[in-house]
Amino acid sequence: MMAIDNVGQSGLSYIDQLKQSQDQTKTQQTGGKNELKQDDFLSLLTKQLAHQDPFKPVENDQMIAQMASFATVDGINKMNTQFDSLNSSMTSNQALQASSLVGRDVLVPGAAGMKDQMGGLAAMVNLPSSVDNLMVRIENAAGELVRTFTAGANPAGESRVDWDGLDDTGNAMPAGKYNVKANGLVDGQNTEFDVSTYANVNSVLLGKGDGNVLLNLEGYNSPVKLAEVKEVGKG
Repeated sequence: MMAIDNVGQSGLSYIDQLKQSQDQTKTQQTGGKNELKQDDFLSLLTKQLAHQDPFKPVENDQMIAQMASFATVDGINKMNTQFDSLNSSMTSNQALQASSLVGRDVLVPGAAGMKDQMGGLAAMVNLPSSVDNLMVRIENAAGELVRTFTAGANPAGESRVDWDGLDDTGNAMPAGKYNVKANGLVDGQNTEFDVSTYANVNSVLLGKGDGNVLLNLEGYNSPVKLAEVKEVGKG
């Protein structure tokens, strides 16, 4: 009887043959998983030892290398599972901590801010360099200009600007969403600056399984990532 080497007649190793067999089974069965498990490896190793050519036995170092490779893959799979569990736990912990933000104001990137019935609106302007005369414009939700005022000289960095809620004629504006825009001269060129505004946190979301904690903000159509919050105001 002809002895069978650790490489089959098809020219494939037993591991490759087993993978090929699993691929064929997967195409015939719906919902199957194409992966090698520990039982498959032990079965493969037993068959390899039973059918090896007695004149060309499997070398010890080759067998150890195969076992080491499988142990490495198995360890990586277990580590990925543990990381998924850790990520889920961290996300839940972040959401629990973020729940304390409900009812408080947070500073987020964007020019749109909510004005209440009695108060005004505060914003932060990011200045790449110092500005001698910072100009601030307030627009309503329709894009109409309702107020223009100067915030004077400001150094480079984050500069706070406050709108008192009045238009250019001194009339109180109704509650709603307003856009805060700012510009000034930088090296002789009129430049628009990035603006961040404050918004009240209505609720906290866990996200879509991607590890992100999301905040539902008053006046915002879509949630904002907790990681985007630049400042937390008083409750």
